Amino acid sequence: MNKILEKRQLSADVYEMVVEAPLIAAARKAGQFIIVQIDTDWGERIPLTIADAAAGNLTIVFQTVGASTRKLAAKEPGDCIENILGPLGNPTHIEHFGHVVCVGGGIGVAPLFPIVQAMKAAGNRVSVIIGARTRELVIFEDRMRNYADQLTIVTDDGSYGRKALVTEPLKEYCSQDTKPDMSVAIGPPIMMKFCEKTTAEFGVPILVSLNTIMIDGTGMCGGCRVTVGDEIKFVCVDGPEFDGHKVDFDNMMLRMRAFKAREERDHHRCRIGLGLESAAFQ
Repeated sequence: MNKILEKRQLSADVYEMVVEAPLIAAARKAGQFIIVQIDTDWGERIPLTIADAAAGNLTIVFQTVGASTRKLAAKEPGDCIENILGPLGNPTHIEHFGHVVCVGGGIGVAPLFPIVQAMKAAGNRVSVIIGARTRELVIFEDRMRNYADQLTIVTDDGSYGRKALVTEPLKEYCSQDTKPDMSVAIGPPIMMKFCEKTTAEFGVPILVSLNTIMIDGTGMCGGCRVTVGDEIKFVCVDGPEFDGHKVDFDNMMLRMRAFKAREERDHHRCRIGLGLESAAFQ
């Protein structure tokens, strides 16, 4: 049993929880994730990224998009999560690159945070770009300011920061005389696709985290199958991060839409392809 210590609602459908998990907190590295089983041995297993870890506790941030995440959101401090497994996935490759630009869209800002921390600890100059549809959906701003050398916030409607998509400030960084040495993008697949296109134009390397397409997190369901270069990879066991210039985003998003009509009819409203029809960041 893992006790919930803190709970905070970040926006209408997004929650942050601090949970006791000392062994996982001690072992986790930036970029890794956990599997959570909320109720009984027969409960659904859902993969969630780790937003932070300290003093034996994990911070998780999740969006309520199905039955299991709604059950999790209904829990309060003092309640317990029956099973947490982790850390899973390959850690982010961290080194002293020089200048690293980190881009987060919507809830993707949460798993980006430990990467920003680790890149800064490795001696990099870190520039952070946060994107959201509207001001109310901007998360982790204060925490990012503690580590970012420069923070840029953009919103689709211009209600906070600049009225722009994240690719606009990303292109500005890439257009400078001294280009970034590395970039990282986490967010909706459509956002990561256009971040890749932007950096490719200037020859800037980019890491993308495809954690948003994971389902069971064990490599058994095949739902997170993706083409990387000329190889087939599974995000949960081979990733979740890949060289963005090698990811076939079009094929990935086509597969994610394959069962959209059935997902919309399903009772738990599981929307694996959430946000694919629009550049708005979920």
